[in-house]
Amino acid sequence: MAVNAWRKGLPGLVVALGLVVAALVYALRPDTAPVTQEAAAREPAAAPSAPQAVARTPPPPQRATPPPPPLDLTRPPEPEPDDNTPKVHPVDLQVIRAKLPDNLYWRMAAPTQDAEELERREAESRRWNELYGKVLSADATVEQIHEYYGHRRKVSQDFITFSTEVLARFGDVMPERDRGLYELSINMHRTRLAELPAQEQDALQRREAQERRREAWRQGQQVP
Repeated sequence: MAVNAWRKGLPGLVVALGLVVAALVYALRPDTAPVTQEAAAREPAAAPSAPQAVARTPPPPQRATPPPPPLDLTRPPEPEPDDNTPKVHPVDLQVIRAKLPDNLYWRMAAPTQDAEELERREAESRRWNELYGKVLSADATVEQIHEYYGHRRKVSQDFITFSTEVLARFGDVMPERDRGLYELSINMHRTRLAELPAQEQDALQRREAQERRREAWRQGQQVP
């Protein structure tokens, strides 16, 4: 009897469980009203938004290309400049050398690639620098002082003569930059020539004062 009663109550339990599940489903569902077909038909559809007009800047008017100038068939075509073409310098040093063969420019500053000549110039430059050191320290003799300043005088005079001859012969056809360099050389050597007498006299006076101090030291006297 008890088993039959449990079997009779089983369908009701299933239904109850179904109701509980359905209740939970509805309880957890969001509150949205169902939309019927009639309501959907009555609701007007949203009108699509019209695209906004974008302002466009009109393109600039095209400029008409001027026609090329007519060809002048009476003249030959001019050659195009070529940067790779070697340019001949207007100064002919052989002409200057024939006029001034003994000028110190050829011995001291003329362009050369000869190794022996470059070594000779370097040795000569060292000799004059060493002599200049003796002049400054008042250790040079009177003859050495005259030799040094005589050499400087000869160098400036010869370089002025050389630059003046170049400008006289080729100044009209030289580039302006080169002409300016020759003029600058002349002015610098003229200034040096004007300063040499005072410098030589000062060197002689320093040597004389040095000799007096040495003589006083040898005699055991102290001269201020």
